[in-house]
Amino acid sequence: MLYSRLFGRPKKEAKKFESISHQLLTQGGFIDQVSSGIFNYLPLGKIVLTKIENIIREEMNNIGAQEVLMPALHPSSLWEKTDRWTSVDVLFKVKSQWGGEYALAPTHEETITPLAKKFIKSYRDLPLALYQITLKYRDEKRPKSGILRGREFGMKDLYSFHHDKKDLENFYQKVIQAYLKIFRRCGLTSVKITEASGGSFTKKFSHEFNVITPSGEVDLIYCDKESCSFAQNEEISQSKTICPRCQNPLKKEKAIEIGNIFDLGTRFSEAFDLKFVDQDGKEKFPIMGCYGIGTTRLMGAIVEVHHDDKGIIWPETVSPYRAIIVGLDLKEKPVRDRVFLVYEKLQNLGVEALLDDREEISPGEKFYDADLIGVPVRMVISQKTKDKIEIKGRTEEKVKLVSLDQLVNHFSFIK
Repeated sequence: MLYSRLFGRPKKEAKKFESISHQLLTQGGFIDQVSSGIFNYLPLGKIVLTKIENIIREEMNNIGAQEVLMPALHPSSLWEKTDRWTSVDVLFKVKSQWGGEYALAPTHEETITPLAKKFIKSYRDLPLALYQITLKYRDEKRPKSGILRGREFGMKDLYSFHHDKKDLENFYQKVIQAYLKIFRRCGLTSVKITEASGGSFTKKFSHEFNVITPSGEVDLIYCDKESCSFAQNEEISQSKTICPRCQNPLKKEKAIEIGNIFDLGTRFSEAFDLKFVDQDGKEKFPIMGCYGIGTTRLMGAIVEVHHDDKGIIWPETVSPYRAIIVGLDLKEKPVRDRVFLVYEKLQNLGVEALLDDREEISPGEKFYDADLIGVPVRMVISQKTKDKIEIKGRTEEKVKLVSLDQLVNHFSFIK
């Protein structure tokens, strides 16, 4: 991609926001706010979001889940069946000019269950796990922290159907491990699994996946001892100062919830009269599980964790580009030719590269923008570098001079 053609470029200055992710993603040209809690995702942001979604997609497929896509517009009758039309306080409601009322989906139990009913007839049809990656809508009173809490947001939601509790528990554990792998692949290695109230969507307890950050809205009580995994949401925790498992002093910090899992029991299968015939010939209600990851929220959480005073530091797995080529002295034909030669070589290797080909921008501004958008590797080509290429990692201080052959070999090796 040529920087001169990129839509939504970095800004020299940006309005101060309450979260660092909101500020850096806006200033870096990743997102653009339409209204409170509603955002455009610009090309850089869309690339990052797609990479996050693809990591999630791979890990969901690996545990045997199948991808579907369900509508965001739900007839009110579906929510009346589950007695949630009037009980969910964040539900957006829309009236059609032709009659009828609809909900903009904050969650999809009301559509996945009747869908599954059309295909689940026997115990042979179980277990079943279906997921989607789509937009959700919640009428938040006070959206905050940019894409960390919005009125419209991206989510992966997975629903599973099981013939008994044990089968659900086995799958539940598979999802926990898949979630931890997803977060690690996205560069989040210190994720706390906590027990918390199910809130508006289930009366049971749930498990949440939290990342510690000052911009978080969850008050987390946890043990930081390496061999101990105790962590709880403060609102349900009976332990406030001493870890009940290892007697280590507990810590309290803010955290962002980036995923959650629920045991739904038969709440929704009963509401929609979804039954299957078991091996003994008796009709039973499948036990359901629900598993969510906020995709846009995850993007914001990655920035909250991975940044410095210069800007974002994207993990390579989700970075919009693996490298940025900063071309200086571009009015000099030999330099310009060499810049585009390097760009072409990287493209032929399948290396995603952003070429800063802007002639009117000073070197200082180009370096500033490169640091701000957080691409893992910066390459500089100029009259000064002659037949070499200056290369530096985003978090490194020292630069190296390499030949074109060395550069090609490097990316060929790590491909």
